Amino acid sequence: MASNTTSGATLTPASSLNIPADKRPIVIFGPSGVGKSTLLKKLFAEFPNHFGFSVSHTTRAPRPGEEDGVAYHFVTPSAFASLVEAGAFLEHASFGGNSYGTTIQAVADVSTEGVRGKSGDTRARRAILDIDAQGVRIIKAQHIETLSRPLFIFLSPPSFSALKQRLEGRGTEAPDSIRKRLGMAGNELAYARTPGAADVVIVNDDVERAYGLLRLACTGKLNQGGDQLPAEEKELEEEARLAVQVQ
Repeated sequence: MASNTTSGATLTPASSLNIPADKRPIVIFGPSGVGKSTLLKKLFAEFPNHFGFSVSHTTRAPRPGEEDGVAYHFVTPSAFASLVEAGAFLEHASFGGNSYGTTIQAVADVSTEGVRGKSGDTRARRAILDIDAQGVRIIKAQHIETLSRPLFIFLSPPSFSALKQRLEGRGTEAPDSIRKRLGMAGNELAYARTPGAADVVIVNDDVERAYGLLRLACTGKLNQGGDQLPAEEKELEEEARLAVQVQ
């Protein structure tokens, strides 16, 4: 159930963030269904004391097994709007009728020594932000220095058609939800092809291989490069984007 409070979003001004150079955040973006959660679980399991997940806020309802303050901070639309008005977010966006956002406090909680998280850990760690391309644009335009020039990693499917097949094959979502996710995926890939959009590109065609690259990037051994983006499937991607726009 969504809380009527700001659920962990004590207002922290961006100017008060003082992130050490060796703790600069890692911003991960990519289409829904590309395997971000699977790869991040492996990273946190191998390096439990080095990285911390920046818990976002959302107005959507919790799914079975999701814990408030771990998966997301679940809040009401009015509470979310209050946070926007107060300037609490580094970035925020709407998708599928719900709002999502990353607060300054969420990053500070991970990056600041002495703050006790849900795990009980009080050490400063590198914050991992899982956001969309719109959020990446906002951070690059407004908060690049605030976040000590974070590392931007794009997680890509092997191809747009492979992602489409995967989303449709899961059988867990309604066709309208899949259509929205594919439209968003088309936008994510289009942005990723913009020069300089990502520091590192990782194509998740094999989980172990992709994790090997993610591990190198997150431990400072790969700061530029990685994989090549898949070839554009122009007609299929444009069709997906247009299907969302006309709704």
